[in-house]
Amino acid sequence: MIRTLAVSHQGEVLMDKPLFEINLEDYKWIWADFSEPTSDETLLLDTYFHFHPLAIEDCMHVLQRPKLDYYEDVHFFVLHALNETTLKAEEVDLFVGKSLFVTYHLQEQAGMEEAWDRVVKEIHSRKGWSGGPILAAYTVMDKLVDNYFPSLYMIEDELAELDSRGSSESVEDLMSQVFDVRGRLLKLRRTIVPMRDLMYRILNSQHIQSNAEERRYFGDIYDHLLKLTDMIEADREMTADLRDSYISLNSNRMNSIMKTLTVITTIFMPLTLIAGIYGMNFDVMPELNFAYGYPLVLLIMLLLGGSMVLWFQRRGWFK
Repeated sequence: MIRTLAVSHQGEVLMDKPLFEINLEDYKWIWADFSEPTSDETLLLDTYFHFHPLAIEDCMHVLQRPKLDYYEDVHFFVLHALNETTLKAEEVDLFVGKSLFVTYHLQEQAGMEEAWDRVVKEIHSRKGWSGGPILAAYTVMDKLVDNYFPSLYMIEDELAELDSRGSSESVEDLMSQVFDVRGRLLKLRRTIVPMRDLMYRILNSQHIQSNAEERRYFGDIYDHLLKLTDMIEADREMTADLRDSYISLNSNRMNSIMKTLTVITTIFMPLTLIAGIYGMNFDVMPELNFAYGYPLVLLIMLLLGGSMVLWFQRRGWFK
């Protein structure tokens, strides 16, 4: 599907006019959005817009790393949107010229819809739209980056919940959830860090003609990406801390179990020794003929076990 937005030199706005009816010279600037394009629609990148073959090839071969290429009359951007369900990157390509803005994406993008609605609203507002393709490109980038935040906030909420459940679930389950969160953070990092590097290049590029006000807009996106990067690194450190805490908790539990078993074993060792001695099948054992031998041995075993329990308690082994 291709939708168009054309702004005439007189400020008149035309929506969804077919491309073959648009003469680029008759308009101040146009935006053509290729959403889930067919092969015939993709051919228009060459036959209608006459973009460079390498840029068109990059559109066809996904998934490219975020980048910026300079051509004679347009700048070509490769951006990454985020699939909120799978956290996988989805490519969005931009062609930005002096009077031309073309977006190309193989999947529907919520950020693109928000950017389109925002530009249309600004154009029809009382203030009008003072910008052109470069600010429309900023709007798209801004919305794509804004859509990174909900997924990261969700992960942070999950980490906070994991931290509070440390004493109520098994360590194995908690460790499994921590490693799952680390895996999702890694997916986000693979998307956000290249976008941050791209935005830094845009800010320091001498080829993109923009004024100081427009650069401030791109600087705002760069600040968002820096914040996202810092949040990811902080969350990764938190998962590492949780992992270490769970390992320590598991070790403490094992030590407590081993201490309990050791105490029980130590108490029963002398009792087992006494029982073993009087359980031997010798004919000549003086104590066997003693009338009160049985209760006396039980009493000795009880006193011995009780004294050992009291001694262990005084030494703090039961704390």
